[in-house]
Amino acid sequence: MLSNPPYGKSWKSDLDRMGGKEGVKDPRFIIQHAGDPEYSLLTRSSDGQLLFLANMVSKMKHNTRLGSRIAEVHNGSSLFTGDAGQGESNIRRWIIENDWLEAIVALPLNMFYNTGIATYIWVLTNRKPAHRKGKVQLIDATQWSSPLRKNLGKKNCELSEEDIQRICDTFLAFEETEQSKIFLNEAFGYWKVTVERPLRLRGIDPNRTYLAKEIKQLKDSASRDENAPALIKKIHKHGTQPDPLHGRFESVVNGKPCVVEYETDSDLRDTEQIPLLEEGGIDAFMRREVLPYAPDAWYDSDSVKIGYEISFTRYFYKPQPMRTLEEIRADILALEKETDGLLDEIMGGIEE
Repeated sequence: MLSNPPYGKSWKSDLDRMGGKEGVKDPRFIIQHAGDPEYSLLTRSSDGQLLFLANMVSKMKHNTRLGSRIAEVHNGSSLFTGDAGQGESNIRRWIIENDWLEAIVALPLNMFYNTGIATYIWVLTNRKPAHRKGKVQLIDATQWSSPLRKNLGKKNCELSEEDIQRICDTFLAFEETEQSKIFLNEAFGYWKVTVERPLRLRGIDPNRTYLAKEIKQLKDSASRDENAPALIKKIHKHGTQPDPLHGRFESVVNGKPCVVEYETDSDLRDTEQIPLLEEGGIDAFMRREVLPYAPDAWYDSDSVKIGYEISFTRYFYKPQPMRTLEEIRADILALEKETDGLLDEIMGGIEE
């Protein structure tokens, strides 16, 4: 299946006709995946190109020997648009975790008429060969093109037969080179973790819990004080094991040891993107990167979301070489020569 989806095209009118996202019950876009009861693939209404890809995936043949392969041209937004848990990220997650994404090829700029945006070919298959299973190949073909004799709008280059063959050979070789990078599927995934801190208000009683109504009143009237005790919203029953990383802290209330939960301070709330391949997972990251700077921080496991994004810039970054001292000195001398006498000329004009 080959297609050029309507990237950048709004599907808002279709969404309005269906009564908004809540009215969409199409099984192509509301699915079950990785144990989630409802997994939405609906993208923002301003850009439906990944929705178009999800539609193509729904047409894949799973009961034949050869299965299906999809090749689609997308702009760059398909690689990273959408936060963890949002439609675009969910589509990337669904495709990658099902091991359907075979490769993405970055094309040269100015390849299409009247636009200079970056474009990419997404290649999907449900019949990966054994050596490709669990992996994704990224190919940087941005420098492989031939100039046109005459520009067509912003289109000033094309893929020659030799360029196309080079891309195909790189794809088939499936090797690490300067233009070809191979990653585990999980390398594109991350946990989005909300990091909480306790609410500390001047004048609160550290030997009691506060009801939701009281907490609301205190937030409106009491001032925050980082040296004040944390506001307790719950005392766990006897025998509960402390787990400060997940918000259950050891404390002493009215002289008795216990395990408590603190009210969160929304002003101190933060988020972290933690790679799925992080050694030791979320807990190890928290202990290394968060707790040394905020010892009272914790996170709620139930609020963790999984997202997927792909950054060609990060994977194919080529740092610019630093200029030599001779080059810098020559530029300074040239600038001094260019401006020589300019101040006198300006001042002379003012005096006149």
